[in-house]
Amino acid sequence: MNYAVIGTGYWGSNHARVAAELAEDGVIDELTLCDVDEARLTELADRYGAQGTTSYEQLPDLGVDAATISTPSPTHHEIATYLLRSGVDVLVEKPLALESDAAWDIVSVADEHDGTLAVGHIFRHHPALRELKRRIDRGELGRIKYLTTSRFSFRVPRSTTGALYSLAVHDVDVSSYLMGEEPNRVYCSLDAVVREDVDETATIVLEYDGATSVIRESWQVPVFGKRRDLVVVGSEKSAYIDYLQDNVLEVYDSRVVEREGTLRSLEEGKQVHEAPSREPLRAEVEEFLAASRGEATLHAPGSVGARAVEVLESAQRSDATGNTVDLDPPVVDDAIQSR
Repeated sequence: MNYAVIGTGYWGSNHARVAAELAEDGVIDELTLCDVDEARLTELADRYGAQGTTSYEQLPDLGVDAATISTPSPTHHEIATYLLRSGVDVLVEKPLALESDAAWDIVSVADEHDGTLAVGHIFRHHPALRELKRRIDRGELGRIKYLTTSRFSFRVPRSTTGALYSLAVHDVDVSSYLMGEEPNRVYCSLDAVVREDVDETATIVLEYDGATSVIRESWQVPVFGKRRDLVVVGSEKSAYIDYLQDNVLEVYDSRVVEREGTLRSLEEGKQVHEAPSREPLRAEVEEFLAASRGEATLHAPGSVGARAVEVLESAQRSDATGNTVDLDPPVVDDAIQSR
């Protein structure tokens, strides 16, 4: 298999590294790198023994079978649809597109051309999160009542996409992944102070049947260092994940019970579970390549990425109007595939 990485900037360079490791391990036969920055392209191609091109349009002629698109989000639709129409399977970094119509068009093109379309919702491959999902599905936490996520850091906001599309896209997807269903309503408040029209802080409330997910994202919180964590509260147990520790899951045996007509809180300690450690990015790429060969089912197919963009668009409408926005049911039946 000839595999390409398109875009070798901050995150794309990680894709290039993983691809080089896969080439060394014999998972792929040939690696092609693509970037408009010739100096960076030459440096990485020399480092990894890859062929290089500055034009994604050349990739089909170079015999590329599958490619990861790690370019700026506004370019995703153009590149993805071109490659899919040319018979190249694609893994598109999140968000799939910046508008839901464009996102669903990518999905449609993949379907029309029988192509494999994956989306880079990398946390579906986070070892601790996968372990939590397994425990939720078998009922260990009871009925899920509440989820809350924080992603805080202190940095200059990006000039292209704000915190909603750069950060919250992860947690919107994680919430639905863990719940096994799509939210019914969304409320959102965005703040843009440092860069005009680029949100640096996003607060989102997703409502599910009987559960609420509160998502807090900001590039303007200097007090925690880098903080990325998740709390899930169930009727029987609760769970905590520090995303910076890839494979550690804490489960708290705490709940409220009624005894002799009186409500009491029970706290019976916690257990710390360590899932098998595995790099999420490599796991994501390996699954994509296996799906491209017809050997695996994707945890984040194109429909999942398009649905996440729909929710983000509704969040933007909520911020603009100051109102909670009702969400339509998923457009296609497989929008919660593999959950």
